[in-house]
Amino acid sequence: MFGGEAYGVEVSVEESDVERLLSVTPDDVTAAPELSFARNVFVPLTTACRYTCTYCTYYDPPGEASLLAPEEVRRICERGADAGCTEALFTFGDDPDDRYEAIHDQLEAWGHDSIHSYLRSACEIALDCGLLPHANPGDQTREQMELVADVNASMGVMLETTADVRAHAGTRRKEPGQRLATIATAGELGVPFTTGILVGVGETWRDRAESVLAIRDLHERYGHVQEVIVQPVAENERWRNGSPSLETMRRVTAMARTGLPDEISVQSPPNLAPVRDLLDCGVDDLGGVSPVTDDHINPDYAWPELRELEEIAETGGVPLVERLPVHERYVEEGWLSSRIESELAADSVPGRRYRAVLGA
Repeated sequence: MFGGEAYGVEVSVEESDVERLLSVTPDDVTAAPELSFARNVFVPLTTACRYTCTYCTYYDPPGEASLLAPEEVRRICERGADAGCTEALFTFGDDPDDRYEAIHDQLEAWGHDSIHSYLRSACEIALDCGLLPHANPGDQTREQMELVADVNASMGVMLETTADVRAHAGTRRKEPGQRLATIATAGELGVPFTTGILVGVGETWRDRAESVLAIRDLHERYGHVQEVIVQPVAENERWRNGSPSLETMRRVTAMARTGLPDEISVQSPPNLAPVRDLLDCGVDDLGGVSPVTDDHINPDYAWPELRELEEIAETGGVPLVERLPVHERYVEEGWLSSRIESELAADSVPGRRYRAVLGA
């Protein structure tokens, strides 16, 4: 289903489960006992992307896209560490060096044969600064993910939807099957993973149910999905087709909470979604929030301050707890590479807060 077979992965979704989720309402779920977040710094390695999704402001066309230099990566990471962050969130568009000649040439000049080779180097810089890397580089082959998995505490990619929607159309179409294959590859490699659905880009309610269940199927196979983001599409200079209503977000959030195993967090981004009105729909995580950098994927929507996060939790009558970019169960169960484990054990190094957060 969903084109995954073309990329070597099959996803099984039962019709009875789809029908069950389509009947779910917010009254069918309960509020979570606590609300978590990670303190991160956003590191946009490049604004280049081979895709041209109509709702995305992140990518710049060839000739205008930039590439962060190593010294810029270090400066951003040092700012994050000084601000008490534990996560370096690395983002870039899918295979940017495949479409952008200037990006390819710059990488080559810096001694890298691919963006993933450079990502590995950037992750090493983050680790050196006292941050745990969480890379979100879009679709990846097994070879690409293997190259960087051991220097990441966790990784991620938004599934967005299993549907073929017009917002993904074009000569370089984003294909659901390739996204599913990336999520499956992370499971095969034992990488704790974040994914999510994007609401309001032309998908139907059935598509939303099938997307949630496709994620569930892959998690049941590998056990690697730590959180699922339920994200509304946001109005911006490229997307003028509106954002989903509060009623829609409440229902789809409840659908995600009902359709996913209890151990997977349901995440609502506080700069994009009406989180206060979604807490009773099963939201238990706010994702990564940065005290020092913008949300470069959604630059029109500022991160809330820590006090605002505390107020959101107070609204729901639950405690706000800080977490690492990798959830605690993966630390306890030995999922992490020796490189990341050694970093977590570095209690005596100034600026590193990992154990303090784990013990919070």
